[in-house]
Amino acid sequence: MNDKELLEEEQMEDTTVEDSDGEEKKKEQDEFEKVCYVCRRPESITGPMVSMTGSMNLCHDCMQKAFDSVTQSGFDLSKIPGMPYMNLNLSDLGKLNDKDLEIPQKQKIKKRSVKSEKPEIDLKDIPAPHVIRQKLDDYVIGQDQAKKVISVAVYNHYKRVYLVEKELKNEEDQVQIEKSNILMIGPTGSGKTYLVKTLAKLLDVPLAIADATSLTEAGYIGDDIESVVSKLLSAAGNDVDKAERGIIFIDEIDKIAKKKNTSSRDVSGESVQQELLKLLEGSTVEVPVGSNQKNALTPMTSVKTENILFICGGAFPDLEDIIKERLKEKSSIGFSAELKDQYETDNNLLTKVTNEDLRKFGMIPEFLGRLPISVTLDSLNKDLLIRVLKEPRNAILKQYKKLLELDEVKLVFEDDSLEWIAEEALKKKTGARALRAIIENFMLDIMYEIPKDPNIGSVVITRAYLDKKGGPFIQMRG
Repeated sequence: MNDKELLEEEQMEDTTVEDSDGEEKKKEQDEFEKVCYVCRRPESITGPMVSMTGSMNLCHDCMQKAFDSVTQSGFDLSKIPGMPYMNLNLSDLGKLNDKDLEIPQKQKIKKRSVKSEKPEIDLKDIPAPHVIRQKLDDYVIGQDQAKKVISVAVYNHYKRVYLVEKELKNEEDQVQIEKSNILMIGPTGSGKTYLVKTLAKLLDVPLAIADATSLTEAGYIGDDIESVVSKLLSAAGNDVDKAERGIIFIDEIDKIAKKKNTSSRDVSGESVQQELLKLLEGSTVEVPVGSNQKNALTPMTSVKTENILFICGGAFPDLEDIIKERLKEKSSIGFSAELKDQYETDNNLLTKVTNEDLRKFGMIPEFLGRLPISVTLDSLNKDLLIRVLKEPRNAILKQYKKLLELDEVKLVFEDDSLEWIAEEALKKKTGARALRAIIENFMLDIMYEIPKDPNIGSVVITRAYLDKKGGPFIQMRG
C-alpha cells in the first residue's frame, strides 16, 4: 500500500469518527431543551429561540420587548460591541445564519418521558407489607405497630401510583384511590427520621428531608413551601418523572403549630400549614432547579405532587399534658372509676392521641384531614436501648468494632457495660441519640491510646471502667 492509499484510509477513519461524535453530540442535545433567559419558558412553549453569546437563549417575545423598550428611549444597541442580535426585529430573524442559531445551551431540566402503554412501575416490583416489615426489622428495633402501619401505607400508595400511570381505558370501571399521607408522632430519639431513611433506601426511591422550622409564608425571609419539592427534584437527579414518585419527609412538623396569644402575623405557623395543603392534596407547582430561591437566573420546571408520598413527623412536646387533661375529664366517682394519677406514670401516653388533642396543640383541621394515617412511636426503654446497641445491621457497637478491626484489635463489650450505657441514656431523655454521645465519651481515650502500641490484641469494656473504678481489660498479642 502506497502513501496515497494510506492517507485516504486515514481520512476515511477521521470522517467516521467525526460522524459518530456528531451523532452522539446531537443525541445528547436532544435530551435537553432551551430555556429563555428572561421569562424562563422552555422552547416547547415559545418556539425556536435565538442563542446569544454567553450561552444565553432568548425567545421571540422577550427579544421584541427588549428591542421596543430600547428603541423608544432613542438608544441604538447596534453600536455596542458584543450585542449582535439585540437590534433585530421579529421580521429580521430570517436573515440569521444557521450557524448563529445552532449555539447549544444545556439546561439541567430534562424533558418528560412520553408515557407508554406499559406503566413504569410494575406491580410485581412493589414489595408486600410483610416484606417491607422484615427489611425494616433489620435496621429499626422495636416500634412494631409503627412499622406495620407504615408498611401497609407505603404498599397501598405505590399501588395507587401504579393505577394512575396505567391509564385504564375503561373510565367507568376506574376507581380513583385517594392519597394517604402519614403523620408520625413520637418522642425525640425514637427513630422517626431513621425509619423514613431506611424505607426510602429499601424502596430505591428519591427522598427529601425538609425541616419545617425554616418554612415561612411566601414573601418573608426563609424557605418557601415549594422548596421541599425542589429538594426532592435535586435528590432525583433533576428527573421530574422520578421525583414525582418519591417521598418527602417534613420533620419538626410540630413547630408550625398556631401561635397562641400573639398579636403579630403568624408567618411561620398557621400560614405554613395552609400553604402545605395544596402540596399534600396534590397539585402542580413551579419549582426552581438547583436552588431553593426563585430568581431570573434559575431555570424553573413544573412538578406534580399527586403521586408524592408526604410523611410528616414531630415530637409534639407538651402534647401528653393535653392528652392527660382530656382523659382526666372522663374519670368519675365509684368503684369502676379510673384513677386520675394512673396517667402520670404512663410512658406510652401518645398512643391515646386523637385529632382533638392535635387541634388543641395548634394544628388546623384542614391540615390533619390531609394526613389520614397517624402513627405513634413508643419511647425506648432500657431493654430496647440495649437491643439498639447490638442488633441492627449498622448498630453502634458494630461500627466501633469495625473501626478497631482496621487496627487489628478486637473490641468486646460486657453485658454489664451495655446495661450501664442504657441506664445513662435513659437519664438524658433523648432516646437513641444519647447512646452515641455516651460511647464517644469513654471510647475517646481507648481509640487514642491503641494506635500507640501495635502489640495490643483485644480490649474488653467493663462496667468498672465506665463507673471510673478501674480500666478496660487489655490483652496483648501472643
